[in-house]
Amino acid sequence: MIATELSDAMRRHVESGEVAGLVTVVCRDDKVHIEAIGVQDLDSKTPMQRDSIFRIASLSKPITAVGAMVLVEDGKMGLNDSIFQWLPELKDMKVLRSLDAEIDDTVPARRAITVHDLLAFTMGFGIVMAKRGTYPIQSAMDKARLMPGPLPPQVTAEQYLKNLGTLPLISQPGEQWLYHTGSDLLGILISRVAGMSLEQFLRERIFDPLGMKDTAFSVPPDKIDRLTTSYSPDLRQKLVVFDAAKGGKWASPPVFESGGGGLVSTADDLLAFGRMMLDGGVYGTERILKKETVAEMTTDQLTKGQKAVSGFYPGFWDTRGWGLGLAIVTAPDQYSAQPGRFGWDGGLGTSWCSHPAEDLVAILLTQRTWTSPVQPAVCADFWRETYEAIGANV
Repeated sequence: MIATELSDAMRRHVESGEVAGLVTVVCRDDKVHIEAIGVQDLDSKTPMQRDSIFRIASLSKPITAVGAMVLVEDGKMGLNDSIFQWLPELKDMKVLRSLDAEIDDTVPARRAITVHDLLAFTMGFGIVMAKRGTYPIQSAMDKARLMPGPLPPQVTAEQYLKNLGTLPLISQPGEQWLYHTGSDLLGILISRVAGMSLEQFLRERIFDPLGMKDTAFSVPPDKIDRLTTSYSPDLRQKLVVFDAAKGGKWASPPVFESGGGGLVSTADDLLAFGRMMLDGGVYGTERILKKETVAEMTTDQLTKGQKAVSGFYPGFWDTRGWGLGLAIVTAPDQYSAQPGRFGWDGGLGTSWCSHPAEDLVAILLTQRTWTSPVQPAVCADFWRETYEAIGANV
């Protein structure tokens, strides 16, 4: 099913030193191809394995979104419900008069923040796509330890809410798409609505039913030898350790279970999740979500007006939309003439999509951090070669 060109292209990225190792997954028509290349750690030379564990960063977002939709289906909360009944710390937030305004230059919010806003990233708060320190709100976010980054917040959920409640929203709820923060708040919301920790809820309702035995917010001692070392390129593009396996940030339970970026996982675990989403909420004999719920999650939730005022990187909205916790390809792009592909990427080096029109689930797991929102060469090559291999490229 899979041409050698995909394997050769991935191997070149490892041999060039761009990445230490990687795992690829291509599943089509119930045929699965999984390949591990390179090493988990450059010093020990531990070979990369099919069950190696990766920090999946923002691939946590779709998983958290599915958790929220489970509660919606349970009738525990509605998409149009105000979040303030569960997160009262945020009830009295104001809104900046303009992006460049001082922190105390605010106006009242026109409406409450809803559950839908958290999923669609329209709550009015998130990453400002500008050089750090360009605007007062960015400096305030830094000071409050709320600036999204490659590591989960280093404060408790309660302190996170308290700190966020001291800041104004960047825009009116529903006005614009702002990345990331909605997912971290969604994780806290899930915990409060469910009456248990986020990880416990995800394990009961998603991980255990799907057999995602290695997906969690930390790696226990008996699995730590499978956790890959995370690397980041220096100014000379040489890989330096960003987070070690033993003694690193994921070697013990976190103070904050980040629904936006805190999970670790494996190729097979993510394949199970991707197949469930591809098959309309079903995996084997387990139903996680209704078919209609998955359809709503994978439908573009943003208007042209919202996209027009929502920056990410140039050209992002030309072929993409945002559903509930994940991105959707809305038009032919450089990889496929068939729209409808959905999924997301993780800034620590991971990428996933499910594509109903092609009966495809594809996953790339690397341990090299991204240096911008634009996908690195190894990721672009993975998607190009995958679609060429299945004969569905443009």
